[in-house]
Amino acid sequence: MSNRNSQANKQAARERLRVERERQKKKEKVRRQLTVGGSIVAVLAVAGGIGVAVANSGGGDSGGSAKWSDAASAKLVQPANTSGKNGTEIIVGKKDAKHTLSLFEDARCPGCAGFEQNVGETIQKDLKDGKYKASIHLGTFLDNNLQGTGSKNALSAMGAALNVSPDAFLKFKEALFSKEYHPQETGPDKFADNNYLIKVADTVPALKGNAKFQDAVKAGTYNRWAMEMSEAFNGFKDVKSTPTVKMDDTVLGTDSANGKVAPSTPDAFNDQVDKAMKG
Repeated sequence: MSNRNSQANKQAARERLRVERERQKKKEKVRRQLTVGGSIVAVLAVAGGIGVAVANSGGGDSGGSAKWSDAASAKLVQPANTSGKNGTEIIVGKKDAKHTLSLFEDARCPGCAGFEQNVGETIQKDLKDGKYKASIHLGTFLDNNLQGTGSKNALSAMGAALNVSPDAFLKFKEALFSKEYHPQETGPDKFADNNYLIKVADTVPALKGNAKFQDAVKAGTYNRWAMEMSEAFNGFKDVKSTPTVKMDDTVLGTDSANGKVAPSTPDAFNDQVDKAMKG
């Protein structure tokens, strides 16, 4: 289980996002006002104290913080198969299913990885059977807690997978949380590397060698969308940790000091789901 930031920290994160967007707007205004007579990068570096790394940031494979600063003011591109404000609603499964399983996860969360490894196949089977549909909520708070950009970068790549199909998205998410590919919480921030994400994606038939998907990952096409998803995740004030799992309005799991601990076995999961569905 990974604990979310305190309420104060969540508010601070939203404020940082707002400030970053304002900074980027001012930066773009300066760029428009510059004359052709000099190097844009050089002038910006002198006039605004902006580092060359920020000015030259792009879609490289490092997943560094510079490109995420630029993402705050980038054009919003919503993946296919999303809905709601800014495409922040991800609903998978049969639309006419009467019940909804809500999953709250962070790509770098080890507890989420354990939950997916133990219960993920059960959920995918239930979705195919129409037992319920799933609403997926993905956050990036662990980038602040652990330092790095892997949660945001993986979320952006999941957007590229979702643009291919809901099934590709689910399979890619499953691979990211697998024992083989999920990084250790205290180890290297592997998800910050686009090449690593593409390597994981190559285990998914629909994504293997998929040039459009790979180009979107490398270009950061869905970076701004990933930030919107993260902001929407932060709006769920009753979610204190990840993974949080709900069946309709009932939080599944056993009580702990940090909220409910999600079921860790298929039997426990099925038992709690069935009870919650009966009301």
